[in-house]
Amino acid sequence: MTAGVWARARCSLSMLMVALVVSACASSPGGSIDETVTAIAPTTSKYAAIVVDAKSGKMLYGANVNELRYPASLTKMMTLYLMFEALDQGRITRDTLIPVSANAARRPPSKIGLKAGQSIPVDTAIRVLVVKSANDVATAVAEFLGNGSEARFAQMMTSKARSLGMSRTTFKNASGLPDKGQVTTATDMARLSIALRRKYPHYYGYFRQTEVTVAGRTIKGHNKALKMIPGADGLKTGYTRASGFNLATSVRRGGKSVVGVVMGEDKAKIRDARMAQLMAAYVTRAK
Repeated sequence: MTAGVWARARCSLSMLMVALVVSACASSPGGSIDETVTAIAPTTSKYAAIVVDAKSGKMLYGANVNELRYPASLTKMMTLYLMFEALDQGRITRDTLIPVSANAARRPPSKIGLKAGQSIPVDTAIRVLVVKSANDVATAVAEFLGNGSEARFAQMMTSKARSLGMSRTTFKNASGLPDKGQVTTATDMARLSIALRRKYPHYYGYFRQTEVTVAGRTIKGHNKALKMIPGADGLKTGYTRASGFNLATSVRRGGKSVVGVVMGEDKAKIRDARMAQLMAAYVTRAK
């Protein structure tokens, strides 16, 4: 076995072990919503949350962790996962130009306003997906990597989800725009967050970015958790009316490493405060 093959095998085994551990912990009893959480604001019927020790895969906190929820723009973490995979496989480079179709240009906001016939470099597309959560870019990426079909790309996303142990997640599009068939769980989003960190540490720095410049215009992001939470180093926000306000956050502090997911909040500021409170309460319990 070559060094490269062995490295890939070890990485795959590592992610499989995390998936199994997180699954076992998430399905265990407990995980009730304690005073630390309800002190922020009353929880909604859509609320689900999890905090996982990223080193061991142990669930430190959980509420409704395996209940189906709409991912909204947390979807784009999987879109980015497949972009990183394509980069590592040499199918694309950071300079590869992604064409924009009329269909992609018509996607509703959030978007950067690309026109049909334009193109966007892979590197810029990644940054825009992280910072702006642009739906026009997500569809352009999906059509490019899915051989002209976002539906085909969504099937690729779902297949990858299964390989990562995301057993309750189904993707129908690359953006997270409303679709009743596009569902996930807090547990599955935690699995994806950990997989991104472990499989693609060389690309993970993109998730730390808070602004991006496109055609001379600087676009500010809205992931306030990156500044609110000590040690927060990235991942993604999401919102649709059906999903509520979602957030996946990675924190590394004092030798501890955790990932948290909060879903279904009524307001962005409640979502952010909830995550900050959960991290303050549970980071110290990680190994």
